[in-house]
Amino acid sequence: MKSAVYPGSFDPITNGHISIIRRGLEIFDEVIVAVARNSEKKSLFTIPERLDMISEALSDTKGVRVDTFQGLLVDYVVEQKTNAILRGLRALSDFDYEFQLALMNRKLSRKVQTIFLMTDYKWLYVSSTIIKEAASLGGDINGLVPPIARERLAEKFPLLKARLTAGKNGH
Repeated sequence: MKSAVYPGSFDPITNGHISIIRRGLEIFDEVIVAVARNSEKKSLFTIPERLDMISEALSDTKGVRVDTFQGLLVDYVVEQKTNAILRGLRALSDFDYEFQLALMNRKLSRKVQTIFLMTDYKWLYVSSTIIKEAASLGGDINGLVPPIARERLAEKFPLLKARLTAGKNGH
């Protein structure tokens, strides 16, 4: 069985992430969605909340395993008995940063390979950061995140909750 590690903060998971995971499963038998434990990064959701959202959003998708890791990604990849890192690219700006990471990972472990998948065009502008900003201001994020992520964002952001509640009441 060939597997790949898809690392990230997933704060929250977006439909762009889900697209990369599902497309990764067309290449690999298993995709390990690995939530990074990064104490320096200010997250909206706790690790357990993110694991729960990812698991629920992908509950109908075979071949996905959800996990967390801390420390060097290449060490985690080797611990998982694979040699592949799966990464999504949206724009040229992503490529520059991702290319640097891939080269550093390659320096740290020559056995670990990074595989890049281009995002589907409809997710080109979607990032967890932009989603959180729009949600915090009550923006319509329907269709950009899985329903569980939209619900959890509404719990954190009163303006989004008000929008969703008004929508259910037909206003």
